[in-house]
Amino acid sequence: MTAGRDALPAFDGLRARHWHTQTRADGVLVLSFDREGASVNTFSQDVLIELDALLERLALDPPKALVVRSGKDKGFVAGADIKEFQALDQKGTVGDAIHRGQQVFQRLAELPFPTVAAIHGFCMGGGTEMALACRYRVASDDPSTRIGLPEVKLGIFPGWGGSVRLPRLIGAPAAFDMMLTGRSLSAKAARSNGLVDKVVPVDQLIDAAAALALNGTQRPFRQRLLGWLTNTLPARRLLAPMLAKQVARKARKEHYPAPYALINSWSRAGGGVQSRLAAERKAVVRLASTPTARNLIRVFFLQERLKAQGSGDHGITHVHVIGAGVMGGDIAAWSAYKGFEVTLADREQRYIDKALERAGELFTKKVKDETKRPQVAARLKDDLAGDGVARADLVIEAIIEQAQAKRDLYAQVEPAMKDDALLSTNTSSIPLTELREHIRRPAQFAGLHYFNPVALMPLVEIIRHDAMAPATEQRLAAFCKAIDKLPVPVAGTPGFLVNRVLFPYMLEAATAYSEGIPGAAIDTAAVRFGMPMGPIELIDTVGLDVAAGVGEELAPFLGLPLPQALAGGAEAGKRGKKDGQGLYKWENGKAVKPELPKDYQPPSDLEDRLVLPLLNEAVACLHDGVVEDADLLDAGVIFGTGFAPFRGGPIQYIRETGVDALLQKLTQLQAHHGDRFAPRPGWDNPALRTAQGADAPA
Repeated sequence: MTAGRDALPAFDGLRARHWHTQTRADGVLVLSFDREGASVNTFSQDVLIELDALLERLALDPPKALVVRSGKDKGFVAGADIKEFQALDQKGTVGDAIHRGQQVFQRLAELPFPTVAAIHGFCMGGGTEMALACRYRVASDDPSTRIGLPEVKLGIFPGWGGSVRLPRLIGAPAAFDMMLTGRSLSAKAARSNGLVDKVVPVDQLIDAAAALALNGTQRPFRQRLLGWLTNTLPARRLLAPMLAKQVARKARKEHYPAPYALINSWSRAGGGVQSRLAAERKAVVRLASTPTARNLIRVFFLQERLKAQGSGDHGITHVHVIGAGVMGGDIAAWSAYKGFEVTLADREQRYIDKALERAGELFTKKVKDETKRPQVAARLKDDLAGDGVARADLVIEAIIEQAQAKRDLYAQVEPAMKDDALLSTNTSSIPLTELREHIRRPAQFAGLHYFNPVALMPLVEIIRHDAMAPATEQRLAAFCKAIDKLPVPVAGTPGFLVNRVLFPYMLEAATAYSEGIPGAAIDTAAVRFGMPMGPIELIDTVGLDVAAGVGEELAPFLGLPLPQALAGGAEAGKRGKKDGQGLYKWENGKAVKPELPKDYQPPSDLEDRLVLPLLNEAVACLHDGVVEDADLLDAGVIFGTGFAPFRGGPIQYIRETGVDALLQKLTQLQAHHGDRFAPRPGWDNPALRTAQGADAPA
């Protein structure tokens, strides 16, 4: 790019903190967004006010064309400033903020000269809405370039004109696929559906954007036709019910109202652009004040807190995994996919071969560029002899859940490890004090507990013990960040956090099942509460053998009896999903659930029987210091179990429902079903009544 004078005369006297201008020799003005004092561009109200003033002056003194770009090295725009949005909600001024953003971007859309968004890196939410307000869009072909509208994940939908412009640009079906899922697109995919007009190498981005601005382009007739046809009134009336039905398969309206409100706003709003913007604004403002939106924003900040724990250098390049079962093999494959050199060991080659076969399936699914798959696969090597131990920076043990077997393994491998290497265990329930006996360097030993399936579950528990060095925890947290996992440090007591909280819930479900309550009724009650999967289906998915093993470890610690459905382990060939038969029959990877009789009425207290034990144990974990605070507990349980995100986590749910009301329910359940429902220690904790951390005013 050729730089010219710093600003047009119309900008004289304007203090521009976040936006900077340069004019090229060809007369194209380049407007760079570089938010002051921030590493990432986000839209705050002062940023929008400054942009509005700039655009007003540009309308009065027009350049030949305008290119909007990011002044940051990484990323275009991450979206709105969520912390400010949270504060605006608390003040009741969300409506004003939404209106301002709409009108600023509408001013951009109405400029009397060509405008182009030059996109490199992430372009999310408000960044995408600003790009949509430009006449054209050019994106870099860099893998980091991703374009999306993820607002639905925060319980709202695009409110700065995005829901108005996108369907008319690329057609309603493609637009709603983006907005209803929150998925982002690569530059290539965005070019394919018409969201982006041109894709170029990053070093050509500004020149290409300027050329497009000056020369223009004609969108393909099919794209223009699709954009018009799918937004006509008849098409909206036809498509809206289909879209709502599609959403209903994954999200209940009472739990997640935003997708339904988005469809409704689009299908009913007519007239000119201001009328459609008004409908968009009204719906988004209403959604912003719902418990769902507030809790999903809370979850966003919980996730950011977990990510922040992974700062610093991990010093790990080579990972050695011992145990090529489902967990160990998948941990190895995921680590290789994320760029680490990995060796995988087991006692027999056939186990390693099966793990490598599964790894190949993961690489095929995740690595879209076929030419790069061999390079990724080459990072994962079979290692029957275990020679990789001597080269590894991190050794992960993932063998059977037996303390003595694990101790015997450590005695064998630790002498061969490098002095600065870390030794970790993927145990799901055994206290680390039972495992660290005879370990030579306990300061470098920790738990690194993944969840199944590894590729999908975002959480990893870092298990502490009193002899572990802080540097070990820091390195493991940084390693988790490097493999795109969320680390949560927990105490090394039985079950740690996630399994300890989840086990009473699954145990009560198995108890209800043993009493004769149909599995489908139990699962329906849990899903109605907001769990992603019913507990009977979850037991089968985890495996009856694994569930029984965890039960044998945790039941005595928690003082809970094992029900018939889990007592005595699992029959051969009937361990659940992996055998095709468990509490349910499984076909093609899906549970076959017997239909309930039409007149069947589940017990009125069934939902409370399932949920209250989970909440009760969450309170006990907080009381026992399993995690540092309530926010970390909520984060761990949400990302480790899928606990209804729209409820904000177990502790947040307790706050919103009320301690007294829940204690009364526990007392009633205790009277009807036994002392396993007796309130656990910790219900007098002030944190259960007071919003802290992610709930506090921004």
